[in-house]
Amino acid sequence: MNELAAVEADVIDLAALKDANIIADNMKSAKVILSGEITKAVTLKGVKATKGAKAAIEAAGGKVED
Repeated sequence: MNELAAVEADVIDLAALKDANIIADNMKSAKVILSGEITKAVTLKGVKATKGAKAAIEAAGGKVED
């Protein structure tokens, strides 16, 4: 979750995660797990999330889209 806060984009997708060097360029999918905290409202798009991670993102004012 702390890594998501480091991404400068408001919409976080695979490309944004790759640009921020959070995942490797050859990754075709990713899943966010609840680890740490997030205080910035972000939209997670096309990236899977655990129930706990989704709840934390939504609690920070963000949302998770498929």
